[in-house]
Amino acid sequence: MKTQRVLTGITTSGTPHLGNYVGAIRPTVRASRLAEVESFYFLADYHALIKVGEPARVQRSTLEIAATWLACGLDPEKVTFYRQSDIPEIPELTWLLTCVTGKGILNRAHAYKASVDKNNAAGEDPDAGVTAGLFMYPVLMAADILMFNAHQVPVGRDQIQHIEMARDMASSFNHLYGEHFTLPDAVTEDHVALLPGLDGRKMSKSYDNTIPLFVPREQLRKLIMGIVTDSRAPGEPKATEGSALFQLYQAFATAEETTALARAYADGIAWGDAKQALFERLDREIAPMREVYEQLIQNPAEIEKTLKTGADKARAIATPFTARLREAVGLRRLDSVATTAAAKAARSSTPAFKQYRESDGLFYFKLVEAGGQVLLQSTGFASGREAAAAIARLQREGKDALEGLRAQLGPQVEPDALARALAHFNPQSR
Repeated sequence: MKTQRVLTGITTSGTPHLGNYVGAIRPTVRASRLAEVESFYFLADYHALIKVGEPARVQRSTLEIAATWLACGLDPEKVTFYRQSDIPEIPELTWLLTCVTGKGILNRAHAYKASVDKNNAAGEDPDAGVTAGLFMYPVLMAADILMFNAHQVPVGRDQIQHIEMARDMASSFNHLYGEHFTLPDAVTEDHVALLPGLDGRKMSKSYDNTIPLFVPREQLRKLIMGIVTDSRAPGEPKATEGSALFQLYQAFATAEETTALARAYADGIAWGDAKQALFERLDREIAPMREVYEQLIQNPAEIEKTLKTGADKARAIATPFTARLREAVGLRRLDSVATTAAAKAARSSTPAFKQYRESDGLFYFKLVEAGGQVLLQSTGFASGREAAAAIARLQREGKDALEGLRAQLGPQVEPDALARALAHFNPQSR
């Protein structure tokens, strides 16, 4: 039985490169083969509109990235593989999340702050050239994740902040409208989270320093031979720390192969020989996939069919979930007023957890009976996430969780009443 949902997407703004493969494609394709994982892969074409004003480029990139996923072993029969813009529920959820997200959170987003800092340094208006799309990027990304209640999101280190922001938005929505969203976790492969490009900086289309994943073999060799190195001559020991060549090799090699190259660095390997070793190691992994990719790229109609089938699978989840969210926020049919009132009355008769933040900066929660009696009061937590985790454990395990959470809980009022209240969340605790 599948228990974990893993979701990742790639923005359709350029040709897939080695950084995309190592940081997102390879680890999630591997994860998709695990029996306990339910995987969601998407082409983030709405995100592309934030930074690409060339329609043909967005379309071509969508084709290339879809072909890349499939060439790298993605099985659309076993996963949900779709194009973001084929799911109209995602922009609707973006708006729902926008309405519970503080502007201050978005002010702290790395991409927005970088643009403001650049403008300030140039003596320009802080928001010069900054679109609302750039500012709202984290909300759209949160909607991508929360629409499918993903548990894990494989990302590079530079994207961890966006996952934390998605958690904040989910918590805010849950606090106002009930428990609807799972709080996602970021997953990174630390040693390859930020793969270096040709100039040693992070491999990125914005730096124009990428190595396309499926470039022809000889062109791949030429690009690798052009990677920037220092001036140390053959025979001089070379440091692996800070070496773009070594980091790229490590991202593809086994532990034994990496150790062998590290010894060669210490022994003074020539840079040309190190680059040749990198080229051979990369091509050994990429060549079989490159052949499949070239076949796929020549058949866009088949890829389009695959994406439409994936969108149907995704919407089978997104459409009813969005209906539930619309109901929760009050976007309801007028002839359902009586039914809604009855449902609200039924809910008001059950105990409820209340999470809040005090002036000391700490997060607290309490369990309150319908009549207002406090059955359980927590001590302070350093973060809202920790408090939410404790609530989730009590809801999941019922009274069995009380002993394990003893240090975080204050005095319990009427233990029998508390046990009955927790049984509402976990019938097994009765």
